[in-house]
Amino acid sequence: MHDWQNLSHVRWECKYHVIVVPKYRKRVLYGKIRRRVGEILKDLCRQRGIEMIEGHLMPDHIHMCLSVPPKFSIAFAIGFLKGKSAVRIHRQILRNKRVTGLHFWSRGYCVSTVGLDEATIRKYIRDQDKLEKQQMEIDFT
Repeated sequence: MHDWQNLSHVRWECKYHVIVVPKYRKRVLYGKIRRRVGEILKDLCRQRGIEMIEGHLMPDHIHMCLSVPPKFSIAFAIGFLKGKSAVRIHRQILRNKRVTGLHFWSRGYCVSTVGLDEATIRKYIRDQDKLEKQQMEIDFT
């Protein structure tokens, strides 16, 4: 059964699988930075009423499963998350290590609608580390 949500005149279920990459695909999301970036993204989602259903940070990209209210376009939601999080990351985490202005994320993103296979996508997001390790073992053998 679907978990439909309500606004004043709408019943909705809008879920998206989103992938965002740091500028120049640098492997910067590790250790304390990784945890803080996750907290910043969760906080920004709460501010706009966006639900982060699942999320996983890899060293060079982020996978998120987001439930976005229909009053926001997915482009607006991702633009908000990337823009505000970049400013917060520079102010709170990187401080004086500004290499590329206030840019942190690359210009683009990847998004797909979730639909009926939500459980499969959530499992894929959770198992990113395992999949990458398996792929690395295959490449070296």
